[in-house]
Amino acid sequence: MILLQVNQLQKSYGADLILSNIKLELQSRDRVALVGRNGAGKSTLLKIIAGNLSYDGGEIIKPKDVTIGYLAQNTGLESNLSIWEEMLSVFDELRVMEQSLRKLEEQMADPGIFNDSEKYERIMHEYDQLQVQFKELGGYQFEADIRSVLHGLNFRDHSLMISSLSGGQKTRLALGKLLLKKPDILILDEPTNHLDIETLSWLEQYLQGYDGAILIVSHDRYFLDKVVTQVYELSRNRIQRFTGNYSAYLEQKAANYDRDMKLYEKQQQEIAALQDFIQRNIARATTTKRAQSRRKKLEKMEIMDRPLGDEKSAHFSFEIEKQSGNDVLSINSLAVGYNGEKVSENISFRVFRGDSIALVGPNGIGKSTLLKTIIKKLEPLAGEVLYGTNLSIGYYDQEQANLTSNKRVLNELWDEYPLRPEKEIRTVLGNFLFSGDDVLKNVSSLSGGEKARLALAKLMMEKANLLILDEPTNHLDLDSKEVLENALIDYPGTLLFVSHDRYFINRIATKVVELSREGSTEFLGDYDYYVDKKLEQEELAALAQVASEKKATSLESSEKANYQQDKEMKKLERQRKRKLEEIELRIEELEEQIQEFEQLLCDPEVFQNHEKVIEINQNNEKAKAELEQLMEEWAELAE
Repeated sequence: MILLQVNQLQKSYGADLILSNIKLELQSRDRVALVGRNGAGKSTLLKIIAGNLSYDGGEIIKPKDVTIGYLAQNTGLESNLSIWEEMLSVFDELRVMEQSLRKLEEQMADPGIFNDSEKYERIMHEYDQLQVQFKELGGYQFEADIRSVLHGLNFRDHSLMISSLSGGQKTRLALGKLLLKKPDILILDEPTNHLDIETLSWLEQYLQGYDGAILIVSHDRYFLDKVVTQVYELSRNRIQRFTGNYSAYLEQKAANYDRDMKLYEKQQQEIAALQDFIQRNIARATTTKRAQSRRKKLEKMEIMDRPLGDEKSAHFSFEIEKQSGNDVLSINSLAVGYNGEKVSENISFRVFRGDSIALVGPNGIGKSTLLKTIIKKLEPLAGEVLYGTNLSIGYYDQEQANLTSNKRVLNELWDEYPLRPEKEIRTVLGNFLFSGDDVLKNVSSLSGGEKARLALAKLMMEKANLLILDEPTNHLDLDSKEVLENALIDYPGTLLFVSHDRYFINRIATKVVELSREGSTEFLGDYDYYVDKKLEQEELAALAQVASEKKATSLESSEKANYQQDKEMKKLERQRKRKLEEIELRIEELEEQIQEFEQLLCDPEVFQNHEKVIEINQNNEKAKAELEQLMEEWAELAE
C-alpha cells in the first residue's frame, strides 16, 4: 500500500533553490534512508513531508488516515511529569477505555443487575465490544511496551522527573515517546545522536521489526546498513533512488558513474569523428553529400552532458612535527570523576607509539572524563597517568564543534598562527571547504558541520604526535567522515579516541578499551573483533552459570544431564581450540619480530647508533616477555 507520494516538489529560500523536481514514494514497511551533504536539503525535505514547512511547487499525496511521526534533530522532550507519567500519556485513549471497562465490570457485579435482563444484556454487549477494541489497540500490553522501550533506551529509573534530565537524555526520551505512538510513517532526523553503542544496537533491532514505513536521515553508516533497504540521494537540489542498504548504494553509484562516463566518452569520440569528416569533406564535390548527411546526423544527435562526479570534498592530512618515544601513555589504577565523586575507577592500560585505541562503553561511564583527565583538564581522583618522552598532544573536544567565537573564520585560525602568511591560512581553510567569502563568515553563524571542520583545521595545524579525539565524527556528513578516516589511517602518530560510530571504529582502531564503573578491559583488534570476543565471554559466562546451577540442583534425568554436559564440553573444547589458534598466531608474530630485532642488532648501521640499539633492545625484551607469557598460557591450554 502506498502511504505517501512526493511529486515534483520545489523549495527555495529567497533566491536560493534548495529542492527541485523531488520525487519520493513510501509504501508499507519501506525502510528508506535520505543521504546527501550537509546543507543539501535533507532536513528541509523531512520538515516538508512532516507538514512542518511549506513548499513552493509540486504535491504531496497522502491518505487521510495515514499518521506521520516526526523527530527533528536534537529535539528534547520538555515536561513537568516523570518519565513514566509522560510515556503513559501516549496511551491516554486506552486508559480512558480501561476505566470504562472497570465501570462496566462494577455494574455487571451489582446483584441488582440480574433483575433487569434487558439492561444486563446491553451492558454485556457494550463490555464485549469495548473489550475487543481495547485488546486490538494493545490495551493489555501498553505498559509492557513502555518498559521495553525505556529499557532499550537505557532509562532504568522511571520515576525521574523529565525536567532533571540532560539534553541528550531528553532527546532519547522524545525518540522513545515517538516509537510508542507507532505512526504509519516514522520520520527520524539523526536519531542516533546521543545514543551509545548498546542503545544503537537495540534501536536497529526495534526498527527492523517496526510495522510502519521509516524515513531516516543519519550519518551512521553501520546503522543505515542494518536498517534501510532503499536510499534516496539528495545532491545539487535533485534526488535519485537506489535499491539496497547504504553499502549497496555506494557500489551502485560508483558503477553508474563509470557506465555514464564510458557512454559519454564514446559519444564524444563519435562527435569528434563526425566533425572531422564534415570539415574535411564538405567542400569537396565528390563527398559533399556524405558530409551533409553526417552533419544532419550530428544535428539530430542528443548530446549527453558530462556525468557529474561527487561534489567537492574536504582534503586534509595530519602530520607530526617530531616523533614521540615508544611508550606514549601509561595509565595505572586511575579513578576519574568530578567534584571528588568517582565515575569510573581501576582504569589501567598502556598506549604505545602507532597505537590507534578506541574507548567504548555506555553513556555516562566516564569516557570523556578520562580523556579530560589525560590532557590535565581534570585532576585524577586516584592512580596516575605517566607521559612518554617528546610527547605533544592535540585534543579535539566534541564541544569544539559548538564554537561561539565572534571572530571571522579566517581570524579564528590565523590569530593562533600569526606568523604564517595569509595565503597559507586560506589554503588550509580551502582544504576544509572554506573558500572565497566563506572565510569572512562569523564563526558563531556556522553550522555544526562547518564548526567541526574548522575545529579539525585547527587540530591539523598543531602537528601533534598524539591525537586525543572525543566524538570527532559528530556533525560531519558521510563524505567528510570518510575523508577524516583516510587522514587518520595515514597519520604517523598515535590515536586515542571516543566514538559511537561503529564503522569509524572498525576502520581506525587497532585496539579497543572498554570502560566500566569498575575498570577497563583491553581487546586487541577492531570493533568487529571486540563484538566477537564479548559474545564469546557471554557464552562462557552462560556456561559457567549453567554449571553452577547444575551443582546446586539435581537434573531430572541422567540422560538429559549427559546430553547437556556433552554439548557444553564440545563448546568449551571449540573455545579452547580457538584460543590456542589465536595464541599460536601471536607466538609466530612475536618470534618473527624477535628474529627481525636480532638481525637489526647485527647491522653495522644500527649497532653504531646507541639510541637505536637501546630502543630495539627494549622492544625485543617486551616481545620476549610477551612470548614467554603466551608460551605458558599455551602449555596450560594444550594439556
